[in-house]
Amino acid sequence: MSRYQRQKDFFHGKAESIGVLLVNLGTPEQPETGALRRYLREFLADSRVVEIPRLIWYPILYGAILPRRPVASAAKYRAIWTDKGSPLLVIGREQQQGLQTELERLLQGPVQVELAMRYGNPSIRSALARLNEAGARRLIVLPLYPQYCAATTASTFDRVFAELGRWRWVPELRLINHYHDRPDYIAALADSIRHYWSRHTCGQLLLMSFHGIPRRNLTLGDPYFCQCRKTARLLAAALNLRPEEYRVTFQSRFGKAEWLQPYTDRTLEALPGEGIRRVDVVCPGFAADCLETLEEIQVENCARFLKAGGEAFQYIPALNAGLEHVRMLAGLVLQHAQGWPETAPDWNGPQVQKQAQLSQQLAKAAGARA
Repeated sequence: MSRYQRQKDFFHGKAESIGVLLVNLGTPEQPETGALRRYLREFLADSRVVEIPRLIWYPILYGAILPRRPVASAAKYRAIWTDKGSPLLVIGREQQQGLQTELERLLQGPVQVELAMRYGNPSIRSALARLNEAGARRLIVLPLYPQYCAATTASTFDRVFAELGRWRWVPELRLINHYHDRPDYIAALADSIRHYWSRHTCGQLLLMSFHGIPRRNLTLGDPYFCQCRKTARLLAAALNLRPEEYRVTFQSRFGKAEWLQPYTDRTLEALPGEGIRRVDVVCPGFAADCLETLEEIQVENCARFLKAGGEAFQYIPALNAGLEHVRMLAGLVLQHAQGWPETAPDWNGPQVQKQAQLSQQLAKAAGARA
């Protein structure tokens, strides 16, 4: 039996389109221990996420982490869960719908946007299957990580490659590696912060907190740290902040190894002792609010800051499905779709329609099913 998957609903002469695979990290299906155990098992078993030899790591993962960590993680997810489900998935659906509408407005030809999660559901496999059924012969993969990191961006590409490796007819493929310094991304961040400040008070310091990674990854060549620093520098310039008015920190460390510093939690604990008692926190590396922003930052780290003597803590939401964010993502897709038929001004012109009709007639005459 062939190892290659039969293309579902394929027939010669089928209408083609651009497919956009929008990918975020993932979320458990429910804020319950069993669901968290399944999610964490998939996440932490990824060799891109934990770069430790499997013979060493698996006994730790299955013997120490999975029996205990899901209980605590489930409680944290319950604290942020909404009536519609996981915030990350709810926002992801809104981003998908917004991007679909915007691309239909901008592109000359048909386009299909599908949302996927690297871990959990909707899976990359199921989203690619839906794109295939929609006739997506040209595919753009857009991981929702502004800064490239092997543990996130490359892991997404790994999973896409693994799935396409089962397909008989692989589509044209373009990968969006990062967008950490795009002017419209920086402008969207700056505008969201200004809008927040226009409705609230402005703190003494803007803390830009990015997700951490082991420092070893930096020395091995991962560009993530440098791209985070550039995002922060460009954002500070857009907001006209002086060096003493903002700081860059890294959150969400795991295990005993050294991670990128300075650490967000320790910085917040130290700020009141430096006379900074009113702080605003933004997380420019997160395209959508999730556990790491809504619980770790807005709850845990807020409590740390106030306990240390802070007086006012404000979390500025992620860009989420805001119009500027959606338009920025659409511009990113259009940039990477250049040269494809759907971007041509005459895509739907009489000559193109005539050629498409002729191709379908020839395919049908040759025995293709309609």
